[in-house]
Amino acid sequence: TEIYTLSLHDALPILLLLLSGGALWFLAGGSLNDYIKSQIETVGTQVTEQAVTVKAVDIKLTSGAGSILGINLANPKTYKQPNAFSLGEVTLDINLESLTSSPIIIDAIVIKSPQAFVEMTQTGGSNIQDILDAIERNTPKGDAQTADKAPGSTADEPKVKVSKIVLAGTALSVDLTAFGNKEHTATLPDITLNNVGGNEGLPASQLGSEIVKQALSKIWKQAKETQKKKLVDGAKDKLKEKLEDKAKKKLTDLFG
Repeated sequence: TEIYTLSLHDALPILLLLLSGGALWFLAGGSLNDYIKSQIETVGTQVTEQAVTVKAVDIKLTSGAGSILGINLANPKTYKQPNAFSLGEVTLDINLESLTSSPIIIDAIVIKSPQAFVEMTQTGGSNIQDILDAIERNTPKGDAQTADKAPGSTADEPKVKVSKIVLAGTALSVDLTAFGNKEHTATLPDITLNNVGGNEGLPASQLGSEIVKQALSKIWKQAKETQKKKLVDGAKDKLKEKLEDKAKKKLTDLFG
């Protein structure tokens, strides 16, 4: 989702040129999908500092829509799960009428079948927090004028806003074995992010990282709530077991 939205928006200036009728020769070899796939994997890996892989890309330019299939974000090597985040399908709906204005509007991005694998550490950190820290390190910083330009470019980047982003039914796995507990699973209610980029929009290369940060932050918040509840429940269960054991021992002492 994140990763998809991050890399696709880094590639968005070229996509927008195609949608508005420019550089149509780029489609001759059917290379647009390959280009976006490459951008997702390359830029996503650079920003998150973890390997990003994509199964397939299918962009339908004439309708301003598309889908990205099978996106995986690898886990940092210090954790045991192979992936930190997995997306079954990501679809987007571009507002074609906005292409001649600023900001360009994406009406909706829907992330279907997302899976988040959260592994907690005894110090209170997690794999998700490590990835969020990497995104923060690798997100371009600078003044407003610099921020409106792509790295190494003298041209202003288009500004983009997303009206709505939906992570539909995230399958959450929270590993609490570092606390002597176990792995817990849950399906989260749909997570919705609204008006990402604000009314004025953000430069294309910055919007993606903002989307990823907001989405992962929501998941991290849910994971911490799950951690707290499960650890409290576990402590109650252990206390109950101890009380039951003491009661049994007392009865045995009394009645033999």
